[in-house]
Amino acid sequence: MSRFFATGTDSESESSSEEEQVVRAPAPVYTFSDDEEETKRVVRSMKEKRYEELEGIIHSIRNHRKIKDFASALASFEELQKAYTRAAPVVAKEENGVAPRFFIRALTELDDWVSGAWNDRDNRKALSKGNSKALTSLRQKLRKYIKEFDAEISKFRENPDLPDDDDERKDTSSSDESEDEEKVKEKPRVRRSPEPQRGPPPQDDDSSDTFDWGSSSSDSSSSSDDETRAATIREKFLKKTTERDDDEERDRRRARRERRERVGKISKKDQADDGGEWETVRKGAATSDKPKMFAKDSDIDAALVVKKLGEISAARGRKRTDRRAQLELLHELRTVAQQHNLGDALQLKLRAATVASLFDYNPKVSDAMKPEYWSRLVENVDQMVTLLLAHEDMMLSETITEENEQLVTPPYKVRGCLLTALERLDDEFIKLLKECDPHSNDYVERLKDEVRVSALIDRVCQVVERDGSPQEICRAYLRKIDHLYYKFDPRAIKKDLPPGEETTIKKMERLCKYIYANDDSDRLRTRAILSHIYHHALHDNWFQARDLLLMSHLQENVQHSDPSTQILYNRTMANLGLCAFRRGNVKEAHGCLAELMMTGKPKELLAQGLLPQRQHERSKEQEKIEKQRQMPFHMHINLELLECVYLVSAMLIEIPYMAAHEFDARRRMISKTFYQNLRASERQALVGPPESMREHAVAAARAMRRGDWRACLNFIVNEKMNAKVWDLMVGAENVRAMLGRLIREESLRTYLFTYAHVYASLSLHSLADMFELPRQRVHSLVSKMIINEELLASLDDPSECAILHRSEPTRMQALALQLADKVGNLVDSNERIFEKQGSFFQRGGAPRGEGRQRDRPREGWGRRQRNRRRDDERAHED
Repeated sequence: MSRFFATGTDSESESSSEEEQVVRAPAPVYTFSDDEEETKRVVRSMKEKRYEELEGIIHSIRNHRKIKDFASALASFEELQKAYTRAAPVVAKEENGVAPRFFIRALTELDDWVSGAWNDRDNRKALSKGNSKALTSLRQKLRKYIKEFDAEISKFRENPDLPDDDDERKDTSSSDESEDEEKVKEKPRVRRSPEPQRGPPPQDDDSSDTFDWGSSSSDSSSSSDDETRAATIREKFLKKTTERDDDEERDRRRARRERRERVGKISKKDQADDGGEWETVRKGAATSDKPKMFAKDSDIDAALVVKKLGEISAARGRKRTDRRAQLELLHELRTVAQQHNLGDALQLKLRAATVASLFDYNPKVSDAMKPEYWSRLVENVDQMVTLLLAHEDMMLSETITEENEQLVTPPYKVRGCLLTALERLDDEFIKLLKECDPHSNDYVERLKDEVRVSALIDRVCQVVERDGSPQEICRAYLRKIDHLYYKFDPRAIKKDLPPGEETTIKKMERLCKYIYANDDSDRLRTRAILSHIYHHALHDNWFQARDLLLMSHLQENVQHSDPSTQILYNRTMANLGLCAFRRGNVKEAHGCLAELMMTGKPKELLAQGLLPQRQHERSKEQEKIEKQRQMPFHMHINLELLECVYLVSAMLIEIPYMAAHEFDARRRMISKTFYQNLRASERQALVGPPESMREHAVAAARAMRRGDWRACLNFIVNEKMNAKVWDLMVGAENVRAMLGRLIREESLRTYLFTYAHVYASLSLHSLADMFELPRQRVHSLVSKMIINEELLASLDDPSECAILHRSEPTRMQALALQLADKVGNLVDSNERIFEKQGSFFQRGGAPRGEGRQRDRPREGWGRRQRNRRRDDERAHED
C-alpha cells in the first residue's frame, strides 16, 4: 500500500492500522528511499561524454598495438579522427582550442609504433598482405594528420612523463563513485532489524531520512489514545544494547574496513589505467620477500645445503619454473653457505649451479643473452677460476660423479666442467656483438669486454694445463687462438725486440704446435692450421704461410668439413691472396682470390652478410641458420679491397696474354669476371671518366692494352683509389711502388707482343727510357720472353739490341688463316651430315633410306687429308 493512502479520519486510521498488522508484508522495510534512488542518476557534461568516447577509442588502439593488428588499428584511427572532429567544439570552448594531453599522448605513441614497424624491414616483410597495406595507409594518414598538432607533439616530447590533463578528473570521479558505493552498501546494513516491523515507526529525526510513513497533518490530529499507542510502539522499537548488537557492530566495522581496502585497490587500478605508476612484477610468480631457505632451528651443514641445491636444480627445465626466482634462491643459498663457513668446495659447486641457471635464463639458444646477465656470468666463471687457482687440491671435472664428490675434506672433488662454461660464455659474447649495430657506440662498448674474455681464457688455460687432459688443453688453446689469429701485432715486424718479449707470432706457433701434436680430432687441428696460416699472411710471412698450406693438403678435403671451418678456410685464402699481392706475387694472388670472386658471392662465402635472394631460393630456416654463422663486424675483410686486388692482378696477367694471343681463335680466358667487365666497357659507345673502383681498373686495363703505362698507373694509383683501397694496407707506400714497377713491366711485355712485327730490331736503351725501367731489368724481361718462346728474336750484346725474326704472320695473314680454319670446319660438318643422311640427287632411283652407293670414293675424306698435310707443312716451316 502506498504512503499517500495513510491520510484519513481517526477511525479509519485505527481500523486500518489493526488490519495492516496482520496483512502487511515486511517488504517495505527493506526497500530503498527516493533519495537513495536519486543518487544513482549521474548527469554528465558534454566534455565528459566526448572525452570518454576518445578514451575508449584510444584504449582499443592500444590493444591493437599489443597484437600488431594494423588493419584494426587503421579502422580505430579513422574513428578517432571522426570522434575528435565531434569533440572539436568542446575543445575550443573548454581548452581554448588546445588538444588535450591524453589525445596528444595517443598520437605520439601511435606515431612511434608505426615508425618502428616501418623501419623494421625483416618483420615488415613477414606481415600478411592485408596488414602490410594497412600499415602503409596508416603511416600516410597519420603523417598527414599529425601535422596539425606539431606544436603540441613537440611540447609533449620535451616532457613526456608529465600526467595527462584528465587525471584529476578521473581521480575525483572515481572517488565520488566509491563514496556512493559505500553509501549504497552501508544503508541496507543499517536498516536491518531483529524482527519484522508491523506498524509505522516513530517520526523522529533519525528515521526521517530513511522512512516516511505518514504526513504531518495526520500526526497533529491524532488523539491521546493514539499518542499513547505510539509511545508504546516507539518504546517497542527502541534499540537495546545486547551481545548480538555488539557482534553486529564489530561485523559492520570489519565490513567497512574491507570496503576501504577494496576501494583503495580499485583506485590504484584506475590510477594505473590512467597512466600512473606501474608496479614491477616478476613473470610466473608473485612478489615476495627474500626466500627463506631453512628453518630457524635447523643445523646447517654441507649435506643440507647440497640437498637444498638438488631441490632447486630439480626444477630446472620444467614448464612453470621461474628462472629469476631460481637465481635468487641460488644466491641466497650461496650466502647461507658463506655465513656458515662451509668451505670453498661447496662455494665452487654453488657457483657452477649458478652458471648453469644463467645459461638456462635465456630460453632461445639462437638469441643473445641480456648484457647484465652476461656480466653476471663472467663474474661467476671468474670466481670459479679464482677458487680453483687458489686451491691446488681442488678438482672440477665432469668425469666425477655426484656420489664421489668431496666437499668437506681435501682433496676436494666437484662435479662440473669449466671448459664448457667458458666455450658457451665465448659464444654468447659473439652473439652479443652480432646483435648490436656495428656502426653504433653500443658495439664499441660491447667490444671492450673482449679484454675481460681474453684474460679469463688465459686463466682458464692455467687451470686446464694443471688438471685437464691433453684434449681439453687443445680446446682451451683453440679458444685462445680464435681471439688472436686475426689481430695484427706491430711488434712482430720490428727487428729490435727485447729478448724475453713474446710476440703474437711466437705465441701462435707455441699454441698451434701443441694442438698439432696432441689433438685427437681432425677438426681442432684443421682450424689451428688455418688460423696459423691466416696469422702468418697477416704479417706478410708469405713463404711460411704458403708452405704450411701446401703441406697440410687442406684444399683437397676442406669441402667435407663443417660450415664454420669452410668459412675460416675462405677467410684464410682471401688473406693469403692479399699477402701474395703485397709481396708482388701477382699470379699467386690471383689464384687465391679466383675461387672467391668468380662465384659472385664473396660476401656470403666470407660470412659477412647475406645477399638478397629470389623467392623460394632460401627458406626462413636456412636464412636463420646462415645469420647465426655470420662473423662479427670487427673481424670482417674489406670486400672492396679484395675485389680491387683481384681485378688488378687479373689485369696484369690477362692483358699481356690477350696481346700475345690476339689472333688465336682458341685462346682461353684467365679471369672470366675481368674479361666480362672489359668487354662491357668496350661495347659502350661513350665512355666517361671512371668513378667507381671497378671502372678505374677497367680504364687502366684499356690504357695498358694501348701501351700507355702512365695513364694506366694514374688510373690505379690516385687520391681516390688511395683513400678507398691502398691506404688500408700495411706498408701502403711499398705497395704503391710495387704497383708502379709491375705496371711498367707488364706494359713493356704488352708493347712487345703487340708491335713486334713492325720492328726489325729494338734497342734495349730505348725500351728502358720509354718505360722508365733499369736496363738490366729490360734485358731480363726480353731474355725471359725469348726463352719461353713468347718472342721470336735474338739478343745482340755488342749493340744491346733485340733482333726480331719476321716469321710471324701479319694481321691480314692471321685473319685469312682464321677464315680458312673456320671454312674447313664448316665443310667437315657438312660432310658428316651428308654421309649420315645422303643426298637426294645422288640417290637416283635407289629406295628411300639406302643413301648413296658405298663403292664411290668419298671426296670429303681426301679434302681433310689435304688440310692436315698443309697444316703439317706449315708447322714444319715454322
